[in-house]
Amino acid sequence: MPKQPLFAGLIIDETGAPAETAYVGDEPCYVIDDAGFRRHISSEEIDRQVFQHLQDLMKGSEDLISEQTAKMIGQDDLFTVAAIQQQLKNMDKQFDKLLEQGIPEDARAYLGMMGFKVVVNYQGEVLRVEQPGAIDDSGEE
Repeated sequence: MPKQPLFAGLIIDETGAPAETAYVGDEPCYVIDDAGFRRHISSEEIDRQVFQHLQDLMKGSEDLISEQTAKMIGQDDLFTVAAIQQQLKNMDKQFDKLLEQGIPEDARAYLGMMGFKVVVNYQGEVLRVEQPGAIDDSGEE
């Protein structure tokens, strides 16, 4: 079970209002205001959808991402690239560990400053993930 919502501060509803976070017992939730009714949606439910979206974006680009990541950390040797590539290919297995550890608050703040947002509806379905610099379906940035 997750200890905290992974994308706290980055989730908004369809109207653009930020989702609050709360706990129902031990379970972390995003709270969506539905015309005054506060809907508590399991954070794991939304976080898994966002994680799957991000994972889908990376599929097929593991080689390039691995090479660039290794260069960024200054270790662009063959073994480091292979290790990063293997981790990317097994991302679904990493999610539970990420749920336990969480995303550091400063990393979430950075994502927010860069324009990363997740738009959800009142049922907790991810409608879209807004990413800085991402090209939308119309081909515009």
